[in-house]
Formats: sequence, structure tokens, C-alpha cells
Amino acid sequence: MKITLRELKGSSQAYYLLLAAFAAVALIGLAAVWYMEHNGHIVTGMTNQIVWGLPHVFAVFLVVAASGALNVASMASVFGKTEFKPLAPLSGMLAIALLLGGLTVLMLDLGRPDRLIVAMTYYNFKSIFALNIFLYSGFMGFVIVYLWTMMERRMNQFTPLAGLFAFVWRMALTTGTGSIFGFLVARQAYDSALLAPLFIALSFSYGLAVFLLVLMAASIGSGRPIGNVMMARFARLQVIFISAGLYFVVIYYLTNLYFTRHHAFDHFILLSGSIYTMLFWLGPVLLGGILPLVLLLHPRIGEMRNRIAACAGLVVAGGFAQMYVTIIGGQAFPLVLFPGKQVSSSFYDGVINSYAPTLPEWLLGFGGIAIVGIIVMLSLKVLGFLPEHLDDKSEIEAHAAVNA
Repeated sequence: MKITLRELKGSSQAYYLLLAAFAAVALIGLAAVWYMEHNGHIVTGMTNQIVWGLPHVFAVFLVVAASGALNVASMASVFGKTEFKPLAPLSGMLAIALLLGGLTVLMLDLGRPDRLIVAMTYYNFKSIFALNIFLYSGFMGFVIVYLWTMMERRMNQFTPLAGLFAFVWRMALTTGTGSIFGFLVARQAYDSALLAPLFIALSFSYGLAVFLLVLMAASIGSGRPIGNVMMARFARLQVIFISAGLYFVVIYYLTNLYFTRHHAFDHFILLSGSIYTMLFWLGPVLLGGILPLVLLLHPRIGEMRNRIAACAGLVVAGGFAQMYVTIIGGQAFPLVLFPGKQVSSSFYDGVINSYAPTLPEWLLGFGGIAIVGIIVMLSLKVLGFLPEHLDDKSEIEAHAAVNA
């Protein structure tokens, strides 16, 4: 299949205004980092009970979405779905952008980013955090090579092999991200091997949702309309991914009910957890799960661009809520130091930990999203990751050429 990629002109006033807006948000995010580093994390909502705050929610969501954003390219190269091949370069570029944005937030939120060199040169291989250094850098390297084989015609013969390595590594990356929490056996909220496949399943829908939002925005800005057939395919694919994510969420909480020591945590999240219970049922279950499923099952969904975009936005919002419940809610539930005993002390043992994110934390998180936006906009302008034609007629002609 012959694919012609064209750069965005990027000369309109709207393009530069959007790029300037992203740059301003990124700078404000850096200012928030300076404020938190200068005054200490006392100016945040984090405490010695909740040490991973809202920026971690942004960071983990972006990393998980980065893994899922590569799915479109994998569908073309690994699973032979040639109809997705024209959009494979955009898929790979977006995966890199999301990972860089997520890692930037993660690095700046942990404190002492200048000591990153220590984490890169001294490893404790019993720590999943150390292993994730290899997973992040390996994913970046494999996807860059994958993009090279796709965009350099002389290397096209190696695209399936590069795509296979990138696909396997992105599975390992998401497994490692889920295992960060699954290996924390001290907390009833995390102590489960199911978190790894849960994060993999969630990455599919999160990544595709972000991909659709970027694709639709780029197509409108560049005047390259997307065919209804292609949009219908994406809608059906999203239905499958959302269903898989909901399935693993249900299995995760049902599994917790099987273990007596996890009953209290399940009751906390599902029934009595106040903000966490509300976010769980309204976020990933209703707005990010059931509602998009119902809306995307329309027989003429390919023609309903606004509905597809709205559903993608709902999935993203539900994903942030899911990460908030998983990360913050898991820390808010008290540690069980003495199973079967009631514990109380002046150090807040045995009570639900409170957390309220502050403005600097929000600004850091949005700064990470702005970095993703800057990378995407500059990449589309300089390298041209979008095909010249995205309409149904071009797709039919391309498939006819392949079959001939």
C-alpha cells in the first residue's frame, strides 16, 4: 500500500495560538514545580500517609495511554489490518509524546529531579521501579526504530519485525506500570497480580481515545476529512476495548471479595468511600464505560463525529477518575498493621487518610499534557505523520491496489 504523508502547513493564526497556549501552560507547570521544590511538599495536599498525589494520577494515565496509543500501528503491522496502516506513523509518534509527557510529570513530582542520574546508574533489581527504567527507555527506543522502518521506504521490509518487538515491549511496559502497585503487598488496595492485566486492558481504551481526539483535531485543522468507514472501525474497536476494561475492573473487585482481608477495602471503594466511591461509579463505570458503550453501538456511528469525539472525551475523563481511585484511594485506605485488630493512635493509624490536591499539583499535571500537545503539534508540522488522504475513496483504492 502506497502511503503519502504530508506535513501540516502550520501557518495559520489558530495553529500558533494553540501552540502558544500549550507553551504557556507548560511554563506555568514548571513554575509550579519550582514553587513546590522551593517551599517543600507542605504546600501540596500530600502527607506522609498519601505520598503519591494528583501529579502521579496524570503521569500514570499518560504512561498507560502511551502504551495504548501504539495499538493502531500494531493492528496494521502485527495483526495485518492494513486499513490502519496510513495512521500507523501518527500512532507511534503519539505514543512517544504521551510517554515523554508522563515521565516529565513523574520526574518533577518525585522531588530532586537532579538525582535522576542516580536512578539511571544504580539499580536494585528487586525493585519494580528500577525495572521500569529499562521498560520506559526500551519502549522509546523500539518505537523510534519502528517509526523509522515505516517512514523510510528502504526499511519497510523490517516494519513487521519492528512492530512485533514494539508490541511485545509495550505489553511489558504496561505490565510493569501495573506491577508498581500490584507488588505493594502492604496495602490491601494494591496487593493483587490482577493489576497488571487490568492496566493492559485499560491502556487499550485510554490510548485509542487520546488517539481519536488527536486525529480528529488534526484532520479538522489540516482540512483532511476522515472517511466514515474508518471512523466506524475505530468506534467498534473502542467498544471492544471499553468492554475489556470493564470486565477486568469487575474481576479485580470480585477477586478481592474472595479474600477476607480485602473485604474492608472493597466496601470502602464500592460503598462507603465518599469521594472515591462517587468517582468510581460516575467515572470509569458510568461516564467512562457504560455510557460510551451505549452511544458507540449506533449502526451509523461512522457519520456521528461529535458523538465519537464526546465518547473519547468521556473515556479519558473516566480514565483519570479510575487512576485517581486506584492511586489516591488506595493510599487513603489505612494500612492494616495488625490483621483482625482495631488500631488507633495519635499518628492516624486505623483512620481514612484525607487528601485534597492543591493548585500547584493541578498545574504540574496540566503542564505534562501541554508538553504532549507541543510535541504532537511540532511533529505534525515538521515531519508529517498524517497521510495526505483519509477519505473512504482513497482507502478503497488503496485496498484495491493491495488485492491486485
